Amino acid sequence: MAESAAISTPFLWEGTDKSGKKVKGKTLANDEASVRADLRRQGVVPTRIRKQRKGLFSGGGKIETADIAIFSRQLATMLAAGIPLVQAFEIVGNGHENAAMQKLILGIKADVEGGSALAEALAKQPLYFDDLFVNLVEAGEQAGALESLLDKIATYKEKTEAIKKKIKKALTYPAAVLAVAFIVTTILLIFVIPSFEDLFKGFGADLPGFTRMVIDLSAFVRSKGFFILIIMGAAGSAFIYFKKRSRPFRHFLDRLMLKMPIIGPILEKAAIARYARTLSTMFAAGVPLVEALESVAGATGNIVYEVGVLEMRDEVATGQRLQQSMENTGLFPNMVIQMIAVGEESGSLDEMSSKVADFYEADVDDAVDNLSSLLEPMIMGILGILVGGLVVAMYLPIFKLGAVV
Repeated sequence: MAESAAISTPFLWEGTDKSGKKVKGKTLANDEASVRADLRRQGVVPTRIRKQRKGLFSGGGKIETADIAIFSRQLATMLAAGIPLVQAFEIVGNGHENAAMQKLILGIKADVEGGSALAEALAKQPLYFDDLFVNLVEAGEQAGALESLLDKIATYKEKTEAIKKKIKKALTYPAAVLAVAFIVTTILLIFVIPSFEDLFKGFGADLPGFTRMVIDLSAFVRSKGFFILIIMGAAGSAFIYFKKRSRPFRHFLDRLMLKMPIIGPILEKAAIARYARTLSTMFAAGVPLVEALESVAGATGNIVYEVGVLEMRDEVATGQRLQQSMENTGLFPNMVIQMIAVGEESGSLDEMSSKVADFYEADVDDAVDNLSSLLEPMIMGILGILVGGLVVAMYLPIFKLGAVV
């Protein structure tokens, strides 16, 4: 761990290989001497080595879950092509544009070169490789089927990442449009309404109730706006803080989200899809059911389902059938329970779980597409009512004055 953590400086090098051909590349190392030693091991005679300068806008980069999914697929493809593990890490690591991801990959490579098993090297990076990932790699190493297991991991990561993007899309679009509506309304209340208020003072007549209400709202926002902004910022910060650190709060929030109309059913289907996909992947890798359910619980993406799956694990550990334990939670539709029951009885639990996952992933795709089609006119209507209402409120006195004249 200490050795991999020390590898942090990128070096650019040029040299000649055993055949006298000029070669060049980039290596992460602790110092120039380490680079020279590494090149000598590869049969390269270095002619020039220098530290890579950081550009004005270059940074360390951030490792996303999508990066781990792509890395899994690249590694699986390399091994399937017959490339040795260490060389595969070298190729993938040096070819990565994200400096943080490159550092991570080459750090794992250094651990593997030092004699660690791949599962052990991955376990040292729990921030990026969860228990499920490590357990599957370990199972592949023990069974001599690392290439096959990495392919399953890559497929699993790609499927779960796709469903996460779908859920994010379902939640982000309406939130973004409503945020724009809020900003536009605030600008109108602060900058536009006061101009009309000055105009109305010269009318010498009572204003319509709707107009008076909007003007009062504008005055309130202008006088208390900064205070409101502070309260909203504090509330948002508190929400994020408790969501990250308070499990009871997250449990309450996840349960609330599942009960919401329209969004709730989509989140429920997504949790079931992740449950079935993870169960299928773990069981196909030969991981015992009780141990598999431990990893499946954390992969559901919803604490309500996580707690339910952990209860199922305890029941299965005492001899209860998986079908019955799923039914006891009250979280799974009858169709899912029956398909799992068929899988248990026929000895094809991984195949039936995969079919459940395929069905619900497709269902989530359709639901998100339908939701986007449904929400677009509704949100535009809300935006029109907010902005249009303010405009109508400001022109009502002018219409009233024209009627009198």
